[in-house]
Amino acid sequence: MDALDLARLQFGITTVYHFLFVPVTIGMSLMVAILNTAWVRTGKKAYLRATKFWGTLFLINFAMGVVTGIVQEFQFGMNWSSYSRFVGDIFGAPLALEALLAFFLESTFLGLWIFGWDRLPKRVHLACIWVVAIGTIVSAYFILAANSFMQWPVGFKVDGRAELTDFGAVLTNKVLLATFPHTVFGCWLAGGVILMAVSAWHLARHRDVDVFRPSLRLGAVVVLIGALGGLVSGDLLGKIMTQTQPMKMAAAEALYETQQPAPFSLFTIGTLDGTQPIFSLEIPGLLSQLATGSFDGKVQGVNDIQAEYQKRFGPGDYRPYIPVAYWSFRLMIGFGLLAAAVAVAVLWLTRGRRIRGKDWVWRAAVWSVVLPFLAHSFGWIFTEMARQPWIVFSQMRTLHGVSPSVGAGTVLTSLIAFTALYGVLAAVEAGLMIKYARVAPPDVDESEPRDGGEMSFAY
Repeated sequence: MDALDLARLQFGITTVYHFLFVPVTIGMSLMVAILNTAWVRTGKKAYLRATKFWGTLFLINFAMGVVTGIVQEFQFGMNWSSYSRFVGDIFGAPLALEALLAFFLESTFLGLWIFGWDRLPKRVHLACIWVVAIGTIVSAYFILAANSFMQWPVGFKVDGRAELTDFGAVLTNKVLLATFPHTVFGCWLAGGVILMAVSAWHLARHRDVDVFRPSLRLGAVVVLIGALGGLVSGDLLGKIMTQTQPMKMAAAEALYETQQPAPFSLFTIGTLDGTQPIFSLEIPGLLSQLATGSFDGKVQGVNDIQAEYQKRFGPGDYRPYIPVAYWSFRLMIGFGLLAAAVAVAVLWLTRGRRIRGKDWVWRAAVWSVVLPFLAHSFGWIFTEMARQPWIVFSQMRTLHGVSPSVGAGTVLTSLIAFTALYGVLAAVEAGLMIKYARVAPPDVDESEPRDGGEMSFAY
């Protein structure tokens, strides 16, 4: 493998690993805020115990996300210096706003929430966690603004490098406006599954039912909202993707020849490159609906788009690796729908203030914890790999974005070091999350501040 291949591999590993924590942070911040609100409004101790229990898991994940995100900035400068020079003027504004506005907003008010239990009025304290939850979403918007520029560059001119001419256009990029809600719904799916899985583990052992039954149902409801919202926003995103990157949509179906109408295959067996299907289970016209909004719409095939791009951009292969695009697209959808199915079962079995779950139901709910992480990972793999060979669509190819003075040996060394470090961090994160997920929620009588005493609860 040369330096380009190793740099791409390192970027893929660090990005997918970092995004394991981001959705949980965004999703759980919302649910901790909801539970905190429920306690302030009702005064029920069960909601206070739930707030503190889930708040601990949220903070562990938040801290790990911050640590892993730092590496993203490092590798841009080391492995992708040509790319960084080209997009630096564009990325500087949204990334600066993310750091100076959103991240500091989150960090400041998170600190106030952690240490303000016995120092702030209830409603002021509650407002802090809501500011954190809103801050995580604002942060996601600015990050996605930068990524959306890579998918569909707008608001710039090229004078040796991309120069920002319209920041408003960058912040209202049509790809961003479609990607943002899709990502947020996915984050809610992840946060909801965490609540659902951990609560199911405790309820299977009949522990703290007054705390974990509401948490279980809240998590399941949020999972359904995330899954349904993801489908609706994903439908919109598919149409935007067809307008901006038709090759990506064609690759998602391994559609080599233009068809009208175009079917969507649920499952295909064929040659490795996807050119010769042997067996395919198809839904007629569904790809046309996803791409154009009409079951009779025309969808361009890979071969026609390749010929068009050669005329537009010059000689070259503009096709992504089709099997990865095809299967990552389906696995993203499939794992998300499977999580929703588990949530439906959980809500059905816990209706009427009773718990009817059998052992297999609880096990399914517990193991569902892996589903959103798989869905998000395959989603990002599809988003980034199906854009190839472009690192900035239509403006810079990936092979031109790599650092010219960094050799394969240097990249390999950092790849091994980061992968080993991430392995250690993964073990630490998993250990802490499992440890604190298994303990009982704190006893309110012991954790609440006493007259004149020091704060007895802190993360």
